[in-house]
Amino acid sequence: MLAIGASAQHRVESECTRQTITHKGIEREYWIYVPEDISSDGAMLVCLHGHGGRARHENGRLLDLAREHGFIVCYPQGLKDGKDKNSWNVGYPFQADMKVNDVAFLRKLVRHIQDRYGLSKDNAFLTGMSNGGEMCYLMAQKDPKLFAGIISMAGLTLADMPLTYKSPVPFMEVHGTKDKVSLWEGDPTGQYGWGAYLGVPAAISYVVAGNKCISYSKEELPLKGKNTVVLHKYTDGAPACKGGIPSEVWLYEVQGGGHNWADKSMDTYAEMWKFMDKFMHRK
Repeated sequence: MLAIGASAQHRVESECTRQTITHKGIEREYWIYVPEDISSDGAMLVCLHGHGGRARHENGRLLDLAREHGFIVCYPQGLKDGKDKNSWNVGYPFQADMKVNDVAFLRKLVRHIQDRYGLSKDNAFLTGMSNGGEMCYLMAQKDPKLFAGIISMAGLTLADMPLTYKSPVPFMEVHGTKDKVSLWEGDPTGQYGWGAYLGVPAAISYVVAGNKCISYSKEELPLKGKNTVVLHKYTDGAPACKGGIPSEVWLYEVQGGGHNWADKSMDTYAEMWKFMDKFMHRK
């Protein structure tokens, strides 16, 4: 699924440093912003582009958030798939011959950056848009302990994904009900070419079950644009780690919203920071 529009492009390329890491004999590219005063318990946010996207043209607005709150942002680059598009291997039909294990790659990348900058292993966060959002669900299923929290933007759970979660991980999803690429209601037959996938409420129910959340509430966010945003909160879940606070799942239903970061309908980046701040581990 698609990357963000041109309005946020080029900031990553101008404000971040290009680095590489070798995984399974392949040189992989990533772009990184590191604040000068990053502390040992400082956070890191990994941002995954959409289908056909480029890391250096990904959402530069996250850099403002990183500067304000003093955390690292990393933008890794996906590899070519069967459509000759940069992507994350989440199991689309046209990725059947794609051998790259992006779960393993992201694990190696996160640990490499944590070691290089002397960061705590407890404060890595993951976000991604569209295809990057699908990768968020896959990481939550395959390697939940790698991240303190996961934030999907217009992401989906493919029907062929495990649909089970090994351990709790705080999770946030932002999704428009009129998204014409990642359909809110799902695509049970795979007629649009991405493979069969669940509707957003059904997908979130699996995350809620994995986190063992037992309480639910909802609220309307202050109206910013024409679309009402309803926050569905599932709380009082199992702690993601020993001594951690109970896990939660936050679903932002952008009523009438499309395939984007929803920042014209809500203060997306403030909400992201609110989520990260709540689930960050501090000494």
